[in-house]
Amino acid sequence: MGFEKARAERKLQLQELESLHLEAYENSRLYKENVRAAHDKNIKRREFRSGELVLLYNSRLRLMLGKLRSRWEGPYRVEKVELYGVFHLRHPSSPKILKVNGHRLKLYHGEKMKDNKELEIFLLEDPPSADN
Repeated sequence: MGFEKARAERKLQLQELESLHLEAYENSRLYKENVRAAHDKNIKRREFRSGELVLLYNSRLRLMLGKLRSRWEGPYRVEKVELYGVFHLRHPSSPKILKVNGHRLKLYHGEKMKDNKELEIFLLEDPPSADN
């Protein structure tokens, strides 16, 4: 009779262990869904239109030293937008067109580029002092 009781007890323990495994699996799945939702919420969709100015991330600079060196090149002008985030870029001083992924781009917020490429120089004067 002792073997029957031990067998029933062991069967209950195995069923309890199986339910704990299933609960842990479900909790892991729920945690991964929550982390994925939080991550996806922070991803910014980058949509650029033709004619906009953008900066291009230079991934090769990561290997070079110089922490004050900017990793962003440009500005480039968006020539054409394709499906799945592919952009055709053209630098104003080069006739070549680059085909890049949209994840390597960010909007250029500087002043609009001028076609005549003149340099403007502003001379600053000292503010009037209280002695004058």
